[in-house]
Amino acid sequence: MDLALKHKRALITGSSAGTGAAIAKTLAREGAHVVVHGRNSERAETVAAESRAEGGKAAVVIGDLSTTAGAQQVAHDALEALGGVDILVNNAALIGYYETWDDVSAEDWAAMYDGVVLVIVRLVNALKPHMETLGWGRIINIASAQSLQPFAMMPDYAAAKCAVLNLTKSLSKRFDRTGVTVNVVSPGIIVTEQIRQRMTEAAAREGRSTEWEEIERHVLTTELDNPTGRLAQPEDIANLVTFLSSPLAGYINGTNIRIDGGSIVTL
Repeated sequence: MDLALKHKRALITGSSAGTGAAIAKTLAREGAHVVVHGRNSERAETVAAESRAEGGKAAVVIGDLSTTAGAQQVAHDALEALGGVDILVNNAALIGYYETWDDVSAEDWAAMYDGVVLVIVRLVNALKPHMETLGWGRIINIASAQSLQPFAMMPDYAAAKCAVLNLTKSLSKRFDRTGVTVNVVSPGIIVTEQIRQRMTEAAAREGRSTEWEEIERHVLTTELDNPTGRLAQPEDIANLVTFLSSPLAGYINGTNIRIDGGSIVTL
C-alpha cells in the first residue's frame, strides 16, 4: 500500500532513540523527509543516517522544549531544514520511574505536567501559524495506556498523559476546516532500550531472572497482561503513527487510538 508520504515533511520530537527513532525511520522508509530531534547530537545524527538509509531525507535539530524560547528555536530550525513542516509528532516527554503517591511531591506533579503537556503546547504554538496556512497537515501526540487505566504507581505521569488526550481533542477543533488533523496514540509498555535496562535492573534487585523472556513474562503476569502475550515494540507504534500521518487517514481526527495489545479492559 502506498501511503502517499513521499516528500511530506515531518518533525518528530524526542527521536534520537527509542520509539521516536523508530517513527522517524518508518516515515523515511515511506519517502518522507524527517527532522530527528533530541538533546544529544551524536545519537540524533545516528538516527538521521539510519533514516537516510531507509530512503528518505533527514536533518537533525537539537533543542530543549522545556522553555518557550527553546521550542521556538526548534520550530525555526525544523522549518529551515525542511522548508516547512507538514507532520508534527509530539513524542518527547518526561517518563515516570515507578514512584508511588507517597514519593511524588506537588513540585514533581508540576514538573511532570510541564514535561509531558507543555512541551507539546509550546511547540504547537510555535508551528501553528505555519501549519494552518498549508491546507494540509498532521499532528500526532503520543500519550499512554495509563491515561485510561492508571497504575497505583506513577500517578503524576498517568494524569499528565490523560491531559494529552484532552489537549488533542481541543486542538483538533482549533484546526477546524484547515486540513490539519490532530490525533493521539496511547501505547502500552514499549520495550525500548531504556525500558529494557530499567526492567532488567529491577529484576536483578528483586532476585529474579535477568533473562528477557522471564522479565517479559513477569511484567505480563504482574503489571500489564494482554491477549497478544507480549509487550509492544517501538516499530508497532511507528507503524500506526506512520499511517495516521498519511493522506489515507484524513477522516481520522480528534481520536485516541490505543495500541496496547488489548490490555485495557474497556472497549
